[in-house]
Amino acid sequence: MIPALLLVFSAVVYRVTTGLLIHSGASWLSNFVPLAAIALCSAAYLPKKYKLSVPLVTLFISDAVINFRYPAGVGLLDAQILVRYAVLALVGCVGILLQNRASLKTLLPASIVGSTIFYAVTNAFSWLSDPGYTKNFAGLVQSLTLGLPQYSATPSWMFFRNSLVSDLLFTLLFVVCMNLGRSRGRSGTRAVPQLRDPAAAA
Repeated sequence: MIPALLLVFSAVVYRVTTGLLIHSGASWLSNFVPLAAIALCSAAYLPKKYKLSVPLVTLFISDAVINFRYPAGVGLLDAQILVRYAVLALVGCVGILLQNRASLKTLLPASIVGSTIFYAVTNAFSWLSDPGYTKNFAGLVQSLTLGLPQYSATPSWMFFRNSLVSDLLFTLLFVVCMNLGRSRGRSGTRAVPQLRDPAAAA
C-alpha cells in the first residue's frame, strides 16, 4: 500500500506544481492531473478507511495551496469546488464496486468513464451556474467544448483531453505498483523458512 500512497502523494504534489505554473502562464498544462483516477484507484485498492478519505483529503490540501494564489473571493467552499468533491466521491463509488476484481482490464475502462463523468458534470454545472453562458443547448455545447475565454485561454475540450490522458497514465501506474507490491509480498512469504517441529523429527 505504501507505493500506492506515495504515488497519490506525488500526483498531488504534481497538481500543486502545475497549478502554480498555470497561474504563471503555462496553460498547456491545464488539467493534466489525474483527479478521477486517484479517486477510482484509491477506492478500488486501499483499505476501507482510506478509500474515500485519501483522495478527498489530498484534493482539499492541494486546493488550499493552489487557492492561496487565486484572486480574492474564490474560496474552498465555492459551489463549483463542492461539486467537484461530490463527483470524485461518485467516481470513488465506482472504484468500490470494482474492488474485488480490480485489474487493468476493469480499471482502464472505468478510468475513461470516471474522466467523462467528471468532465460532463463539472462543465454542465458551470453552464447552469455561470451567467456567462446562455441557458440553452448552444450554451451547454459551449461549456463542453470552448468554455468562457475570460477564465482560461485553454478550451474545455483540451481540459478533457488532458484529464483523460493523465487519468489513464495514473491508473496504469497505480495498478502496476499494487501488483508489484503484492508480488514482492508473496515472494517474501515463500522465502521465509518453515520451522520444523523437533518432536516430529525425533
